Amino acid sequence: MSTSTLARRVRPAAVALAAAAALTSCGDLHAPDATPGASSRPSGSSSPSASGASPYVEPGAGDGAPHYNENNAYRRAGEMAPAHASDAEREAARIRPVLKRLWEQRKWDPETVRTALLRLGYEEERVAQDGKRLGGTLTVTGLPAHGEGDGPVTPEGSRVALRVHDDACVTAFLQQSNFAVSTHGPCPETGCFQPPYGH
Repeated sequence: MSTSTLARRVRPAAVALAAAAALTSCGDLHAPDATPGASSRPSGSSSPSASGASPYVEPGAGDGAPHYNENNAYRRAGEMAPAHASDAEREAARIRPVLKRLWEQRKWDPETVRTALLRLGYEEERVAQDGKRLGGTLTVTGLPAHGEGDGPVTPEGSRVALRVHDDACVTAFLQQSNFAVSTHGPCPETGCFQPPYGH
């Protein structure tokens, strides 16, 4: 066999071996005196792809996901004016003992809760079909359904929303395990009640 024939046969094999070596070492950096296969990364560190974490973490992001704040803006309560925040705290202080008494009596159905809160002088909020508020400030509903097992489950209990001002709300819930009352500004799309997660 001539030298030129041998060179033609060896050259493709050498190129294939060089390509395979380049592909298998891709991404590893080696110090000149390092042993083959040893990474230049310090021991104990991991690459971002190994941990599955995003390389970008948005400031204030609840779970560190990219665009967390943007994706959850619809769930954020607005700001309250200081005077309106004080008014909301005062109304929360009126509502809290009523809910505590009902919880101790094990009465948390919406009708009982609504009746007890209307006795404080609140008027039930009325809303037109197009969403325009027609008057009143109090809304009492059942607790929202949530997924569990084979389908949605609606827990026993009530949730309360009291619109104190356009920028100030009192919300509460009452159920077998506990109750709570809080104050905050309204959410952009749903008023005093915080909307459910979109996904």
